[in-house]
Amino acid sequence: MKNGLLSEVIEAIKSVRIAIIGDFCLDAYWFIDESKSEISVETGLRTLPVTRQKYSLGGAGNVANNLVAMKAGDIRAFGVIGNDPFGAEMTGIMNNTGINTKNLLTQEQDWSTHVYIKPYAGSQEQNRIDFGNFNVLHRETADKLISRLKSEIKSVDVIIINQQVLSGINTEYYREKLVEVIKLFPDKIFIADSRNYTDFYDGAYRKMNDTEAARLCGIDTGTDGVVSYQEIKSAAEKLYNKFHKPLFITRGSRGSLTINDNGITEIPGLMILSKTDTVGAGDSYLAGVAAAMAAGYSTEIAAEMGSFAAGVTVQKLFQTGTASPEEIIAIGQDPDYIYEPEKAEDIRKATCIGQTEIEIINKFEKQPDIKYAIFDNDGTISTLREGWELIMAPVMVRAILGKRYPEADDKTWKDVVNRVNELIDRTTGIQTLVQMKLLLGLIREFGFVPEEEMLDEFGYKKIYNEELLLMVRKREEKLTRGELAVEDLTIKNAIPFLEILHEKGIRLYLTSGTDEEDVKREAKVIGHDYLFDGRIYGAVGDITKEAKKMVLMKILESIGESESGQIVTFGDGPVEIRETRKRGAITVGIASNELRRYGLNPAKRTRLIKAGADIIIPDFSQHDKLLELLNLR
Repeated sequence: MKNGLLSEVIEAIKSVRIAIIGDFCLDAYWFIDESKSEISVETGLRTLPVTRQKYSLGGAGNVANNLVAMKAGDIRAFGVIGNDPFGAEMTGIMNNTGINTKNLLTQEQDWSTHVYIKPYAGSQEQNRIDFGNFNVLHRETADKLISRLKSEIKSVDVIIINQQVLSGINTEYYREKLVEVIKLFPDKIFIADSRNYTDFYDGAYRKMNDTEAARLCGIDTGTDGVVSYQEIKSAAEKLYNKFHKPLFITRGSRGSLTINDNGITEIPGLMILSKTDTVGAGDSYLAGVAAAMAAGYSTEIAAEMGSFAAGVTVQKLFQTGTASPEEIIAIGQDPDYIYEPEKAEDIRKATCIGQTEIEIINKFEKQPDIKYAIFDNDGTISTLREGWELIMAPVMVRAILGKRYPEADDKTWKDVVNRVNELIDRTTGIQTLVQMKLLLGLIREFGFVPEEEMLDEFGYKKIYNEELLLMVRKREEKLTRGELAVEDLTIKNAIPFLEILHEKGIRLYLTSGTDEEDVKREAKVIGHDYLFDGRIYGAVGDITKEAKKMVLMKILESIGESESGQIVTFGDGPVEIRETRKRGAITVGIASNELRRYGLNPAKRTRLIKAGADIIIPDFSQHDKLLELLNLR
């Protein structure tokens, strides 16, 4: 979705009118601090002191809350609560946020407000406490709810049908009455999101996840619950032929798809680097879809809006989050998509040309006409910094544990090490300052270091760089003394390949997330700096600016959009591959084993395909075939 269109949709949402009829729930977060625990005199058991508590809307309430956050003009709740403190709390939250609650009915008997209490001890969620599992909806309550909906339906643009729980309002009697309403208003858009009765709401659009779609079509998802793209595509076609109404099917990190009379449209997943919490993501997606549909946009645009909204909320921890217009624009104006997830995660799907290790991900529509080549440095050409992860990990572990480092127990130690390794794996290829910014989040999350003793991202980067440069300098000294050769510190045949391109008159650029001064010096030490004629760029020390992204934009703008098809980028990190892919240039992922300096690194292959690589190579050992493929022979 283009920037201008996204802003247009966001603005149009301000005037929409949406009714939500469904299971309104309350999520309660109780944070326990056992340091104040004592033995109860009455029971002899240890108490669980709650240091703070937080309440937020869940279920249909979270859909409504997302619509409020998106600045939707008119949101009306149709549901049932109990005559209890939680019902009062829910109604108060909704009124304070601008949700119309006049159709939120109270059933005095046989009904408790749906509440999910989530106790947390430290960062670990404990056994959940649920209210409302034994609810019984009275027929008179169902009739009153349906009557209220019918009286207001002409004054709204979209009606969302939400079913979260078996003990909610969606009884058989209620569902039959609701289908009658759908048939009475064939020109109205009803969107059903139902965990248990998806196939029931004739005449409604449907939003579901891939597992639900597979179940409806009798597809066995196996023990891992993974549904392949071909399976979900087949399921979508079957369900559309059955229901004759558009469908929205979510696939978690693999994105979503929508189907209508025009066929299937796939919406790629978003690359999220921070820690995620998927609670409420489906509600955010539904809210984005419904808001865009209510504003008169297509199902394809609606699916993109849903994807952006969900991409925002999964990054909000310990809450059923929402997405504001500003947050949606921030994630949607220049989105980082995940490409070809199934091919990336299954090496058996690799397709190589001839007898080579050159894997083709996307076939060229026409013969390339290359004039410009952009190269990442570390891991693509140079291996001077190979093993940087082994330097960064201990630095991060020490930073997180602080004074607890010498005596941390085994469980704490393993928890910290695992989280650090996860962070490093997730952020490989991005600017070091950004990694250190994420480290600060981990330090605060674990809570071993007081705020006043914490360094900023620049301080932690300085510690890491000092350690890393000790390793780099030793390797440089060995090279200078002749104990190592250039071939020992570069990816196989990288320098000969650069020389061939230079001889052919291809304009070469070198980029890196490493500080620019260090990149230039290391290129000079190895001896390939002259091939770039001064076009060597690196990080500028600004946390607000992604070095590689800035450099690529500068290079691409200087070349001009009309010649973007004449650019090829070589890199082993997601940033350079992703940013080049966005602009329509050719991308070659270098998925090399840096320790050996040749051969495939499967983890890199996965990352690079997801980032948008057109071609994957393990090294430059088969550069003759690569040149032929790029039409450079």
